[in-house]
Amino acid sequence: MKILLLGDICGPSGMSIIKLKLKEITKEKKIDFIIANGENAAENGKGITKDNFKDLIDAGVDVITSGNHIWDQKEILEIIDKEKKLIRPANLLEGQPGNGYGIYKIKNKKIAVINLIGNVFMKKSQDLFSFTEKIMKKIKLKRDADFIIIDIHGEITSEKMALGHYLDGTVTTVVGTHTHVPTSDTKILKNGTAYQTDLGMCGDYDSVIGMNKENSIKKFKKDPLAESHFPATGQGSISGVIVDADDETGLANTIDQIIIGGNLKQKN
Repeated sequence: MKILLLGDICGPSGMSIIKLKLKEITKEKKIDFIIANGENAAENGKGITKDNFKDLIDAGVDVITSGNHIWDQKEILEIIDKEKKLIRPANLLEGQPGNGYGIYKIKNKKIAVINLIGNVFMKKSQDLFSFTEKIMKKIKLKRDADFIIIDIHGEITSEKMALGHYLDGTVTTVVGTHTHVPTSDTKILKNGTAYQTDLGMCGDYDSVIGMNKENSIKKFKKDPLAESHFPATGQGSISGVIVDADDETGLANTIDQIIIGGNLKQKN
């Protein structure tokens, strides 16, 4: 099973490159299943709209994960309970709408996708590790799902790395999102779980994490002329990984970083 995981889709540049290139990549790389973090897909780079959701599904994305910006576009509340292809972090505080995971069927196999959010320097949520322990008792590899994919939306590398090692051998893949910067630690952990600390973003890298660089500099300089952050709108890059998962064990055979388009070094 070949699974493509894409980093945070950021603003118009991210949406444009996905709509332009994703189907071509899917065909060329023989991808079976696509997961993308869509929490920055809106035109202003904050949240995801109903139109963004539709456009991503039409482009070929099978599941859209999210993070701390999931509620920034209030209209998403109208669809998140019924659209099972859109999930929000499972360990948000109790009582929030939507689902934190889903199990999806493809080629007579079941893929569980679980969205989590870190605790460090993020909005208050349920404890990451104790919550993960509970959910992993509920969803076990090769019992409840043939493959299990974890998107950990977190600020700091150590928290994501610790989760990767904690889950090593019990899930197919642990990948981080949120920082919008792709890390170069793509690897298979000791017990067979594919891992990368952060997938980066799908968006314009001639920017400050996807936002207009000139305005971002003004914000850091406390320039009174600085505006609210808004996305850079240059050529976008697609950034993520392709995981080749073993049908028998549910663990990873290979994981390869993929970067296409824009001004980052190309990997494909």
